[in-house]
Amino acid sequence: MKRILLTAGFSIVLLLGACGGSEEETDDEQAAVNDGKAIYRSASCFSCHGADLEGASGPNLQEVGARLSEDEIRTVIVEGTDVMPGGLVEDPKELDALAAWLAEQK
Repeated sequence: MKRILLTAGFSIVLLLGACGGSEEETDDEQAAVNDGKAIYRSASCFSCHGADLEGASGPNLQEVGARLSEDEIRTVIVEGTDVMPGGLVEDPKELDALAAWLAEQK
């Protein structure tokens, strides 16, 4: 049941992410690209890892930068794990910003 709800939740997030948007980036959108915390929230990472990185159904990320390098974090985001799907952040700039922000969490 939990797996079905998780799959349904990710499907809804992906569907909503595909809706709308213009080709022009506003200053606010560009700022979000550079703000790892905003990307963390917009990619719904918090739904599994908690609003304050404290962990929920996913692991605690409060000290992830002490365990993994920025490149290792990027790889996990891109490839996923046994439980976490990969590719939830596809934009390279957003991916770099998120990985850098998470690597600072020590």
